[in-house]
Amino acid sequence: MMQLRQLDMKRITEEERRMASVAARKEEERKRESHKQTLLKEKKRLTICNIARQWEIQQNRIALVASLNQDKDNEPCQINGSAAYVFPEESRSLDTILSSAVQGLSVLESHLVEVEGDTLCLYGAGALECLDRNWSVQTAGIIVTVSFMFIEFDEIVQALTKLKIKFPNSVHLKFKETNLVMLQQFNALAQMHRIEQLTVDPQGNPVVNFSLWKYYVLFRLNHFNLQKINGVKVTGNDIVMAERLFGILAYVASSELPHYRMLSLIGESRRKQFHYLLEGKGKKSGIGSEESSDNRSGGESTTRATLNYMTKDFHMEKLE
Repeated sequence: MMQLRQLDMKRITEEERRMASVAARKEEERKRESHKQTLLKEKKRLTICNIARQWEIQQNRIALVASLNQDKDNEPCQINGSAAYVFPEESRSLDTILSSAVQGLSVLESHLVEVEGDTLCLYGAGALECLDRNWSVQTAGIIVTVSFMFIEFDEIVQALTKLKIKFPNSVHLKFKETNLVMLQQFNALAQMHRIEQLTVDPQGNPVVNFSLWKYYVLFRLNHFNLQKINGVKVTGNDIVMAERLFGILAYVASSELPHYRMLSLIGESRRKQFHYLLEGKGKKSGIGSEESSDNRSGGESTTRATLNYMTKDFHMEKLE
């Protein structure tokens, strides 16, 4: 009340007016900042909702195409050389509907990159482009956890090399709505420098419905010495069980591969060891020592290296 001259029967001094003005200014700034934060939170919420909707539309589209292809494969009979039932009109109309829906949503942001403390959160496939940016050494150094949401796992695989270079201290990977559907996909994570924790949310990752998925992860990523999976501490018994369940798998996979393929999978440092084994000089004990020496040095064992994962796009390129 700028016009006030007396308060509680006392004359208001200029000093009091100045202090009141400063306090009012600070309160106004606090309100403005609070309003700004509220707007940012709301924008973030709307962006994530939009990314989730686009993801859902994309998944529905994939399911629709798969369903139509399945119907086409299951054609019951041919009439005059043509299919008994085909749905070109239906597929075109649904395709148009889905496309227009995506265009309508693309007015909002289609991806989000956010750093919260020591966690880098990536929402939507476009967020992977942030790995091409120039990050300050300080920011990149504090990132311990990288969280992926609403991104195809096959797209994440292609960005793993950049990820380990940009954020060398990242040791915890989190996946939610990333279409992890088979155990083989975990093979791709072996290319990271190190992983201490792995979190795979059941939402959008059907692979966690397999009762043995954690044991497969422990077996395939044995060289990382994982500490926790989905927040649960890994025990010595877990590692023993993983080896019992899947140890033979690596042996079979490596024995089935031609020698030239094996040599292309393992590093130069291990090629002499491998030749030594091929010549029959390395008996069972030799194989064991080779495995253990790999694990001691933090490297991946030769036999486990044969269990890899190839994305669909890369597979098509190789076929061409």
